Amino acid sequence: MTEPRSRRRQSGRPTVSDVARLASCSTMTVSRVINGGNGVRAETRLAVEAAIRELDYAPNRAARSLAGASQLRVALLYANPSSAYLSELLIGCIDAASRLDAHLVVERCDPARDPAQMIARLTGAMVDGFLLPPPLCDDAALLSRLNRAELPCVLIGPGHQAQDGPGAVMIDDQRAAQDMTRHILSLGHRRIGFIIGDLGQSASALRLSGYRAALAEAGVTVGETLIRQGQFTYRSGLDAAMDLLALPQRPTAIFASNDDMAAGCIAAAHRSGLDVPRDLTVCGFDDTALASTISPELTTIRQPIRQMAEVALDLLVQEIRGGRTGDGRVTLDYELIPRESEGRLL
Repeated sequence: MTEPRSRRRQSGRPTVSDVARLASCSTMTVSRVINGGNGVRAETRLAVEAAIRELDYAPNRAARSLAGASQLRVALLYANPSSAYLSELLIGCIDAASRLDAHLVVERCDPARDPAQMIARLTGAMVDGFLLPPPLCDDAALLSRLNRAELPCVLIGPGHQAQDGPGAVMIDDQRAAQDMTRHILSLGHRRIGFIIGDLGQSASALRLSGYRAALAEAGVTVGETLIRQGQFTYRSGLDAAMDLLALPQRPTAIFASNDDMAAGCIAAAHRSGLDVPRDLTVCGFDDTALASTISPELTTIRQPIRQMAEVALDLLVQEIRGGRTGDGRVTLDYELIPRESEGRLL
């Protein structure tokens, strides 16, 4: 006996017709909303968006094969405030996409907004999978949404990654920060300021942990007054450094959690009448192009951002094509790059 259609529908994934039925509109209207088209009344658009959320709808990726499309389409979502980091990421993704014959879609994602409509629109445009760099790699709501929709994704630069989670490409942030702090200690510094990155990113906490571990290892008491909060932006680094340099006993060195904030530290030193590196050592993290174009050039941790992007796209394509082996988690090497912004404490 044939199972009733309504029962079969309940056991399968929702369709565009289900969304249209719940929103009391046509399937064409649903398609327009998903693809960002015009000519849809505001109240209808809201009804469609509400139906998409209620049904947890995502267009079926199998439709691409029915349409005869062969080139994979992958979406790079970004919400990173550092243009230098994003530039490195894009170059890596573009190079890998060309090599793998994949079409790259770049989309800005606001973590404060419900990702349902954006995901539905991108999958409606036949996007096969997603790359999530920081801070989106730590966005639990976004990851849950992609998982429920059974959409492949690979994380770039998460601070840590569960065994059964999506594919990921990362470095050991804690060990890298520990090595940098040890390096600064080897120059004779003991009052070392630290600027934390965005607390919404797990890598920020790991870099802070590495800083603390190196100081403890050297028997140096961690002064909480020497730690300031930043947001991975130039301005936040400048403001944090101005606070640190205004202390009665200012630090002789500052380790910022990325190059943008370290550049802000150098600017703060100049505003305070201090010379880098004679009066203040400044170190960063990432080794973006900024690190070697500012003056003085920045001592930093080289995170292989381009390579991370390339490996992540490789993993994603393997997953989409069903050929990935292993657990899909890759940890790459980092390198400490000494440059002109460091000085030995006399």
